[in-house]
Amino acid sequence: MSVPSPALRLEPVTPATIDAALALKVRPDQERLVSPVVKSLAEAYVHGDSAWPRLIFDGDRLVGFVMAFFDITFYPDRPDDRPRSGLWRLNIAAEEQSGGYGRFAVEQVAAEIRRRGGRRVTVTYVPGDDGPAGFYARLGFRPTGELSGDQVVAELDLAAA
Repeated sequence: MSVPSPALRLEPVTPATIDAALALKVRPDQERLVSPVVKSLAEAYVHGDSAWPRLIFDGDRLVGFVMAFFDITFYPDRPDDRPRSGLWRLNIAAEEQSGGYGRFAVEQVAAEIRRRGGRRVTVTYVPGDDGPAGFYARLGFRPTGELSGDQVVAELDLAAA
């Protein structure tokens, strides 16, 4: 994984940044692929300690939103299902895409999972030619063969990354 620019950072959502976070929009063609920030923040509120919502800044400019999850089982009714940690949501502002911000956010989530003792990063995404499969593949994620609802499950092995 690459060395992040010193201008890039993740910050918690605060009363001072909530309005900017809620105004963040992806491109119109991506709206069916990722939920809006408002839904993510509601999910983070209900899921408490297992959700990790962060804003992505480049200097003083808000460029995106990322939310990780920690130690969640996808199929609690299955005895062999293991707790997973990974990328729950990634929204890069429409006008900020292709600037390396998504890669930076995924690298920061991976670093946080590694810091917490995790060995792999899980992501789910909508399949299809216009979806994010290629982006995640370039970062080293490999499909597991599972589906979570209608989404592909992929993982990045942190030992190999």
